[in-house]
Order: sequence, then C-alpha cells, then structure tokens
Amino acid sequence: MAVGVHIADVSHFIRPGNALDQESAKRGTTVYLCEKRIDMVPELLSSNLCSLRSNVDRLAFSCIWEMTPTADILKTRFAKSIINSKASLTYAEAQMKIDSTNIKRALTLSSPEVRFHMDSETHDPIDLQTKELKETNSMVEEFMLLANISVAQKIYEEFSEHALLRKHPAPPPSNYDILVKAAKSKGLEVKTDSAKALADSLDSAESPSFPYLNTLLRILATRCMMQAVYFCSGMDNDFHHYGLASPIYTHFTSPIRRYADIIVHRLLAVAIGADCTYPDLTDKHKLAELCNNLNYRHKMAQYAQRASVAFHTQLFFKNKGVVNEEAYILFVRKNAIVVLIPKYGLEGTVFFEEKDKPKPSLLYNDEIPSLAVEGITFCTFDKVKVNIMLDASNVQHQKIRMALVEPKITGHSVPGKAIQPSSNNEPEKKKKKKKKLGE
Repeated sequence: MAVGVHIADVSHFIRPGNALDQESAKRGTTVYLCEKRIDMVPELLSSNLCSLRSNVDRLAFSCIWEMTPTADILKTRFAKSIINSKASLTYAEAQMKIDSTNIKRALTLSSPEVRFHMDSETHDPIDLQTKELKETNSMVEEFMLLANISVAQKIYEEFSEHALLRKHPAPPPSNYDILVKAAKSKGLEVKTDSAKALADSLDSAESPSFPYLNTLLRILATRCMMQAVYFCSGMDNDFHHYGLASPIYTHFTSPIRRYADIIVHRLLAVAIGADCTYPDLTDKHKLAELCNNLNYRHKMAQYAQRASVAFHTQLFFKNKGVVNEEAYILFVRKNAIVVLIPKYGLEGTVFFEEKDKPKPSLLYNDEIPSLAVEGITFCTFDKVKVNIMLDASNVQHQKIRMALVEPKITGHSVPGKAIQPSSNNEPEKKKKKKKKLGE
C-alpha cells in the first residue's frame, strides 16, 4: 500500500535572500500565546496559500512510502506536488473514520497542556482545562515523525556536510534518579538503559487501583529529558535523537511555523533535482550560525508561551477566588511539595515554612523520597487537596499560591471552604447594563 504525507510548499513562495526570507530567518518560529499567535510568515501564506484547504489546488512537497500491511517501508520517494484535499477533518472527525496504528518505537512522554475558554466580550478566561488527545493525534504524529526521519536520511545522503538536522541528547543517568525512586515507591521498576527500555517500562507501569499513575510517571520522565536542538551535520558527529529512538532526525513537516523546515525543504528540493542550490545553503559555518539563532528563538518562544499561560491562569483564578481541588505530589522538597492539579493541568508548590507561621517539624528522606511534616508523611504521587488563589499583594509580581487543605496539619493546613470574590457579581452587572442598552 502507498501512504503519503503532503506538506505545504512554503519554499516555493519564500525564495532565498529576499526580504520575506530574511525576516522569517530572524523570527525563526511562530510564537503561540493564549488567544493569539505571532506568525513567522505573513497571514496570506500561513492561512491561505500555504494552507491545504479542501477542494482547492495547493502546492505541496510530498513524502510517499510503499508499505507492507505491518507498516514496514519498502520504498520512499519525494516529489513536488499539487494537492486537492477532499476533506478538512478535525481529529475528532478523523477518529470516526480511521483507527490508530503505531508504526515505530518512539518514547511516549506526557506534559499537561492547558486550554483556556475565553469570554467573547471581555476576552477574560472563563474556563481552564487540559487538552484532550485522541488516538488520531497519535496516528498523525507517527506519520509526521516518519516523514521527518525519511527526509533527514535523504538530505544527509546528498549533503553530508550541510544537512540541517535535529538531535536529542541522551540524559545523564543521574537525571533519572527521581523517576526511578518515585516508581520504586509504588512497587514498580523503571529501566533507563535506553530509550526503548524506558518506553517499555513506562508502558508496563500500570496500577489498576491508580489509573493516573502512568500519566504521572510520564510527566516525571519528561522532566528528566535534555533539550533537543538544531545543528549542522558538518559541525557535529552525534546525530542521535534519544526521545524518538532514531539515529537521525530533522524537521520537515511544519514550514509555515518553523524556519528550519524551510531550509530542509530547500535541501530536499535540490536533492531530488526540483530546485537549484545557492551559496549559503552549502556553507556549514553559516548554517551553524543559523541553527544557533533557531535554537535561541525556539527557547524564547517556549518561555513566551509559558508566560502567557501563567498570566491567563492568574486572570482565571482572580475571578474564581479561592478554589479547592485534588492534586498529586510530583516532587518532594526539603520544606515543600510540588503538586499537579489534573483538572487544570496546573503545577504549584505548597511550602511548609512561611514567615508568619510557626516552624514545623520537618524530616526529609531523599531515598524514598518523602517529607514528614509534624508526623504526617508525604510521598511522590500521593493524593492531597489544596486550595488555589491569586496572591495580588504585590501588584507587579502577582502569582498563584497553593496551600494544603488535606491531610490536615495543625497550624499549616487551611480550611476547605471556598471563598468567592466580590467580582463574581460582575456577570449580573453586565446583564443589567445590556438590558438598559437594549431598551
């Protein structure tokens, strides 16, 4: 059978050295904020000409495989193409049409991804929840990863000194200490000899009485990882991508939002005789300099996204008042516990040593790991109840605060009753105002 991944041909419109190319290279990536994005390329390209809309001809770059029914690759070919998509499907719609099939052995990790629902009038966040991932997400991701690997192999064959690749270094063994100890505390063994060993361990780390345990372990595993980076093949000799268990990898599938993919498209086009090369494309020093900027821009985009989520989270809880929620302990510190609230995908720290409170009796054990507070022991993955509130005592540095509700510790736990803010009357005021305007 034949399977194809078809990516918008952005490099057809963004030619080397023109003003659009220079600006895209500087930006490096699209920045995603809550309710807004800062595009790397103009909207005419990102939302129209380079968007594979249904029933419209669009230029594309295709990666096509001949596969066996068990997803073994028999042949790979690449081609510039014209795509006329028959349907634009959401993941939910696609889920009803196809079943997910894993075609490789990548390491599946987890990280809470939150989504805000905004008030259409005020643009304030009115609901916050974790993003639901369907099986079709995984299936599409698997084919995208395979396309990236196939393209990486091709451009390296043609440009051994000038291929733009992406590597993910293996973490030092000590990085896994917290994960191994946390799993052991629940009677589970996590092997970290290789990415495959880790993936197998995580897949088998199930607890019928604690279904969320596997997700927590994957979140911890994510924290153990190193940062993936772009590099020039002629300036490095370690190509391995640890997280994907692949000896070589690159980015090809998102040229609308990543400049690295545009360079990869140009290299691939030259490799198949669909375009001509140019001096900067085969200058490994300039490519290495470009990779440094792309890595920096990618990191800054991540920081901006996190800051945007943090800001909107503050707005959300400002309007909610004090909220009590169930949480799980992710990390145990010497004087605090770091918890994750699944309902919101929110992480925070509960401190047991504070200025205005008597100092409690604390006993920290690094081996389990655990923290005993006034005789009550907290271990990784224990369930607790916390309250969440916005601390606005410093207007310039507002932050989300968490305090322990359960288990109760005299002098350190807070009452479980939620306190609603006075601003909760705002919707009623709005209704009255609208009625007056309507009259």
